[in-house]
Parts: sequence; C-alpha cells; structure tokens
Amino acid sequence: MIEASELPTLQGPRVSLRWLTERDVDALYELFGNADVARYWSCAAYADRAQAESLLRQVHDCYARHTLYQWGVTLDGDDRVIGTCTLASLDASNGRAEVGFALNRSHWGGGLMSEALRLLLDYAFGTLGLRRIEADIDPRNAASIRLVERLGFVREGLLRERWLVDGKIQDSVLYGLLDREWNRERAGS
Repeated sequence: MIEASELPTLQGPRVSLRWLTERDVDALYELFGNADVARYWSCAAYADRAQAESLLRQVHDCYARHTLYQWGVTLDGDDRVIGTCTLASLDASNGRAEVGFALNRSHWGGGLMSEALRLLLDYAFGTLGLRRIEADIDPRNAASIRLVERLGFVREGLLRERWLVDGKIQDSVLYGLLDREWNRERAGS
C-alpha cells in the first residue's frame, strides 16, 4: 500500500485525480448534497456542510489506516473538485478493493468518469498490485452499470435488500474485474 502522507495525483488527458483537502469541503457538499448524484448511493444526500467536513475527516483517517483511498476528480486546468473516485474496503492481503465514484450532475454524459476510472484502475492493478476490484451498484442505476460494463467489469450477482437508504430498501448488483481482464482490456484499446 501507499506509504506517502497523501495520495499521488493521477493525470489523464482531461481529468486529474488528486488528494482531497479542506479547500474541497464546499465542492464535496455540492456533490454529495445533490439528490440526483446521491439517488443510487447507500446513503441519503447530505443535508448540511458538516457532513462534507465529516467525510473529509473520514477520508483522511481511512487513508492513514490503508482501508480507503479517495481522490477528488478535477478537470485539466481547473483545480475545483467535480467528483470523486474511491478504492474502498482495501484488503492488501487478498489483493482486492471496491470501487466507488460520483460526478457532479453538470458533468454527466461527457465521458469524464470513464477517463477517471481508467486512471484509478491502472493505478489499482499496476502500482498497488491488486488482483480484483468490485463495484456495488443499485440495479436501477443504468448509467453506472453501462460504465462499469464498458470498462470490462462482469456482473456476478444480485444482492437482494442489501441497503436501507432514507427508509427504503434497495437491492445491489455486484460486478467484478480481475487484473488479467483489465490487462486484456487495456491491450485491446
């Protein structure tokens, strides 16, 4: 795992993944406070800025324990966070993690998250040497399902009534991607 005091910046053609700091709290609140963005998450949209402050503390604490690596997504030439990409439930001994991602509503549909996730997956399978990445997606979230499938993830099952969000019971579809599948995918690009 990473021994540096913060996550490295991962640079793509249009987006960067960078360490989240105090200056990003307002952007995190805007992101996770949006009902459209949080619609298919395992928690409700943020009701106040304090929740974004708490998230940032949690991100830094979990990074120190090597259980979660969460980057802010920014556009090339603009340092404002427009989304996040996450490796959660990091398990170095088993070479696995879960991927999470969110993008500000105003940037949906432009392929930015696809680019960001490619950076993340290259880092996870390459630098970190992980063997397996999982994605837990609400089955109603067609856009996220299309995205992970385009990246080579394979649907592995339905977890019925997995989450209770805002008083509503939600199912979850589990997807998996192995390092050898990602390497084949990258070789074909």
